[in-house]
Amino acid sequence: MRIFLSWSGERSRAVAELLDEWLQCVIQAAVPWMSTKDIDRGSLWFNEIADQLQNTSIGIICLTKENKNKPWILFEAGALAKGLSSNRVCTLLIDLQPTDVGNPLAQFNHTFPVKDSIWQLVVTLNNSLKEQRLKEKILEQVFETYWSQFDQRLKDILSDFPETGENEVRSENDILLEILSSTRSMERRVRMIENDSQHRSDSQHVRPRLEPDEARNLINELINDGVPEEVITSVLSEKGVPFVFIRRALRNLRKDGDDV
Repeated sequence: MRIFLSWSGERSRAVAELLDEWLQCVIQAAVPWMSTKDIDRGSLWFNEIADQLQNTSIGIICLTKENKNKPWILFEAGALAKGLSSNRVCTLLIDLQPTDVGNPLAQFNHTFPVKDSIWQLVVTLNNSLKEQRLKEKILEQVFETYWSQFDQRLKDILSDFPETGENEVRSENDILLEILSSTRSMERRVRMIENDSQHRSDSQHVRPRLEPDEARNLINELINDGVPEEVITSVLSEKGVPFVFIRRALRNLRKDGDDV
């Protein structure tokens, strides 16, 4: 699994280099790539990065106050986000809060430099390996073994590379508009899935509510699109699916994601 590490600025680069080394210890099948060390001498710099962006399915963007609005970060984020059905983009907020990040970066899954959040990032990366992924118990043991090293080196980086960018405080109106835009986008996606499901139903016979297999498929599609479980529960309940069935299906899908 190739992981593209996006960075801009010294603090961001130092964290990307830490991830480059540390992720290979935790997930040996991971193959991180970053431009500072993986471009051969004589290669065309821009072309090499463009090629790597096209061939990468996972991207981690190391965001700081200094680089969050830099054109190069936004370019790499856009390239990584192409084909959302197969690509995943994670942002590591090194010295930022979610409200500090505007679109398009605000739409990605944010990770924080704390143990629980980094663990969730590692789980996401491991699950992307599919049949090659580690069992969660083994992954957790390896993570615990190497976490202290990551934590200490990260603290050293934050000390050695002080903040250099001023954090522009976003207005409340800007944040509300972003929430509205994200909500409408999610509603459109849910509506598209519902219409597709209804079209399949109409081609056979009109049914008063979803059949169990259809409900499971819809839940799975919504989860893959990053729709919160509360929204999934509301959508399926409105379509007549029993609450107990929805919760059981969500629990089973989470379990399937943990097992090999």
